[in-house]
Amino acid sequence: MNRQTKRMMERRQGAVETGSSATAARHQAAARSAGVEKRPTIRSYFSEVRSELRKVIWPKRSQVFNYSTVVFVTLVLLVVVIFVLNFAFSKAVLFLYK
Repeated sequence: MNRQTKRMMERRQGAVETGSSATAARHQAAARSAGVEKRPTIRSYFSEVRSELRKVIWPKRSQVFNYSTVVFVTLVLLVVVIFVLNFAFSKAVLFLYK
């Protein structure tokens, strides 16, 4: 027995327990599915996007400069560390094979 069959049986039992008929249960299910909202229009989509973007707290120019500086310095340090490690390991491997 699959999930759909189990759900159908539970609905029927619920309808029998409450005293309503199976047709009433079908009408309720149809009413629930009819309440599904339609797809939003492009205009409403962009108006919602615009309203959400107004809520964003944008960083100030000085904050952007500070964050960019931190990222750039970290990048340079990592490049230097990788270069030094690469140079050291290559020298070590060449020393082992001499």
